Amino acid sequence: MPTIATWNVNSINARLSNVLEWLGAAKPDVVLLQEIKCQDAAFPREAIEDLGYQVATYGQKSYNGVAILSRWPILDVVRGLPGEPGDEQARYLEATVDGMRVASIYLPNGNPVGTEKFAYKLAWMERLRARAADLLESGAPLVLGGDYNVIPEPIDCHDPKAWEGDALFRPESRRAFRALLHLGLVDAFRALHPHEEHAYSFWDYQKGAFQLDHGIRIDHLLLSPAAADRLVACAIDKEPRRRPKASDHTPVVATLEDRP
Repeated sequence: MPTIATWNVNSINARLSNVLEWLGAAKPDVVLLQEIKCQDAAFPREAIEDLGYQVATYGQKSYNGVAILSRWPILDVVRGLPGEPGDEQARYLEATVDGMRVASIYLPNGNPVGTEKFAYKLAWMERLRARAADLLESGAPLVLGGDYNVIPEPIDCHDPKAWEGDALFRPESRRAFRALLHLGLVDAFRALHPHEEHAYSFWDYQKGAFQLDHGIRIDHLLLSPAAADRLVACAIDKEPRRRPKASDHTPVVATLEDRP
């Protein structure tokens, strides 16, 4: 059964040993990476290809950047979220793997609220909704995975009161996330674990947040009906967050039944 993971690695070159170790142990079939923080030429392609993956990247110097790793050929690549030709931030990469359309998404943070950064976040989410609606029309399996920088519900953070007013938890952000779900997309983790608490994918580096489990769930795998029908498992793998020099995010992994 194929597995697909999303992971904000917070600099692929700074975390390369951790990434290679996890890929070798977990052996996911498709991996959607965010915040690779390097230009395409600086991506450690050879080291990852040596593990049996094909690689597609959309990077930029020092910031952002997304990638797709796949054990199958990566076809029909789209670099950048359609809808705003002037947007040069490397936050969206889309392709077809094994008959499934996938996208690696690094959604804008949006802080501070009340600035152009929050307006950009909401506009970007509307563009994402429009793109998702177009992709869903085909009826083919679709997985939109990544760091959404959205805490969907109070259960998805350790201390909801502390996040009030933050762009990740603002009603506007959560409403835009629900708009994606209302298209028919399914949050893979919550579909299988609707009431699970302390299910976080990000812990700040400060104040012992990981050790205290003061986290938030902002990394999501959203599945179309054709993909959700094949969903058999979805888990948050905390082990990489325990490693030295870890990313502040950890992988979320979904398992799908084989294609009929």
